[in-house]
Amino acid sequence: MFTVNTIDPSAQSQNIARGQLLLQRGGKPVWVSYIESGRVALGVLEDGAMEHQIGVLEGPCWLDASSAVLRLPHLVDALADTPVQLRQVSMADFSKGIDDLPEAAQSVLSDVAMAHRRQTEFAVSRLAKDAEARCAEWLLSHAQSGAQGQMAVELHQRKRSIAVQLGIAPETFSRVLRHLREQSMISGSGRVLNLVNLNALRSLAGV
Repeated sequence: MFTVNTIDPSAQSQNIARGQLLLQRGGKPVWVSYIESGRVALGVLEDGAMEHQIGVLEGPCWLDASSAVLRLPHLVDALADTPVQLRQVSMADFSKGIDDLPEAAQSVLSDVAMAHRRQTEFAVSRLAKDAEARCAEWLLSHAQSGAQGQMAVELHQRKRSIAVQLGIAPETFSRVLRHLREQSMISGSGRVLNLVNLNALRSLAGV
């Protein structure tokens, strides 16, 4: 197993407070972090807050090792979502650890890293679509006919989980739902959301 101990057994643990920035989009890897414990949110920061979230990492695991393997800039921002304990190794030591692997293993690792990067690029590209449009599209795709013939969506998942699927922060999801209610496109504030104006929602979703 390719762990931090494989590369640098002397790397010291660090305690990172919740809310601290761990990676910045566009930055080139200088250190490679191994999360020993804690949760890290991945996505796009705006004004210091995780406005668009595409996923989370739970330790133990590497933090964006794909960018380090490929020697390419980070595609996403990473923010400590809880207190995090991690260890860091320099890019030079990390690269040497990879270079010491058999050639076949290096090739597989590079292919996996590239596949992961393409998935991340796709996820980030989805963020270009307006959050309200994505929410409207999600509501329409999950709508079912209710007892009175009105289309409605029953929330079987927590709003936080739905927000992660949509690539937005939970706060953004709640704000969008509130705005859709104010625009009389939906109604209801519990586990059932009624789709009041289907035509407006379709127009917003671009379908």
